[in-house]
Parts: sequence; structure tokens; C-alpha cells
Amino acid sequence: MTESRLVVIIPARYGSSRLPGKPLADICGLPMVVRVAQRASLVQGASLVAVATDDPRISDAVEGMGFPSVLTSSIHPSGTDRIAEAAAILGLSPGDVVINVQGDQPMLDTAAVDKMVKLFLGGERFVMTTVACPMNRRSARDPNRVKVVVGAKKQAIYFSRALIPFDRDGVLRDLESPYLRHLGLYCYRVEFLQRYVDWPQGRLESIERLEQLRVLERGLAIGVAVVEKAPPEVDTMADLETVRRLFKRESS
Repeated sequence: MTESRLVVIIPARYGSSRLPGKPLADICGLPMVVRVAQRASLVQGASLVAVATDDPRISDAVEGMGFPSVLTSSIHPSGTDRIAEAAAILGLSPGDVVINVQGDQPMLDTAAVDKMVKLFLGGERFVMTTVACPMNRRSARDPNRVKVVVGAKKQAIYFSRALIPFDRDGVLRDLESPYLRHLGLYCYRVEFLQRYVDWPQGRLESIERLEQLRVLERGLAIGVAVVEKAPPEVDTMADLETVRRLFKRESS
């Protein structure tokens, strides 16, 4: 039996309503997607780091810096669907483990990735794993910050853009960061990806626009590794400027 590999695939779509061309945004002399790939190459045990994109400009930028890329369809409903196509193009085996790192995470926390992978490989009860961190009330009110509720056995109960759990009796009022923010990292096997893309988009997924709900709606288990904090992501121009300052500080 062939030993399974650990592979990082970074979905990078050119279109963005808030920041068009985001993967190619310059961060101290390099496109953001290249910065993500560089960070991802530090993930423990990863044998391959590749970018899955819908645009030749992104592919050219990535390959110019020595990272492989694959051109995928421009009509995928989610990053996981894009990764499934990329896995097929790359010829990955069904048992290979894929790490999904979003293309807007140039300051990726590789320790969080390691913890997520360890949770996934630690048993067979999770078809996929992801990451979350504590979040304060102000951030939790933002629908762009996805919340997750986790059970006692590290299993996700639900993900939502709404404020969950609802604190009816003020049980959480004395906690500084009473909610869990879902971070855009996933770990799964190729064989699961092949099943995932054959499932129709679920009702909850279509309402919340959250791809992981397709899994919960099928009655399958998602494991959640909880870390202390989230690294900066790039959703807006203000986020981009923040990350640029942090990179300058690191290189000085």
C-alpha cells in the first residue's frame, strides 16, 4: 500500500468584491499568494505546496517563484470544490491528506496547521478538521467573522455568520472572548473531496454561504482544533496595509 502524502493546496480566485485581484496584491515586493505559499512550505511534513487558481496571471506569478500551480474552473461554488479539481489534476491518491490554506493568509500560523493535522490523523471519527480561536463580542457581531460552536469531543456542532451561541441568560457576560471564530483552514483526504463535490449544495450552506455546512448537513463529523489567536487575514485594503506593516517590521 502506498504511503499517503501530506499536501498543501491554496485556492486563489482572482475575483473579489472587496479587493479585486487580491492574490496578486503586493506585500513587500512579492504577490500575496506567493507569501502564502512561502509560509505554507514551512508546514511540518508537507511534501507539496501548490496553488489552485482560475486565472493565468496568478498561475504565472506563483510558478515564477518556483511553486507549482493548476488552472481550475472559474465557476466553483467554494474553495473546497476548487481544491477537489486541483487534487485530480495533480494526480493525488485517494488516501493523500490535503491541507486547504486560504490565499489571503500571508501570515499563516503553521503551528495551528500542525495542530489541525494532528487532530485529523489522531482518529477516524472526523472526515475533516479545521481551526478556531476565541473572539470578543465586537468581532463576533461581524457577519464576515464566522462563528462555530464546538462540543465536548472537539466536534463542530454548527457554523454561522450569526452570533452563536445566543446568550439568553447572560452566562457569557463576564468572559472577555466568549465566542469561537472559525479560521479558514481545513484538512481532509482526497477520497473525501471526491465525495464532497458529488453532493448537492445543502440548504443551510446556500443560506449561510458556508461550504463546511455541506458536511454537517450530511451528518458527518468535523473536528475543531482551538488555538489562542488568529493571524491577520486580508479582506480589505485596510487589512492589506496592516499586513504590509507587519512584514516590514519582520524584515527590519
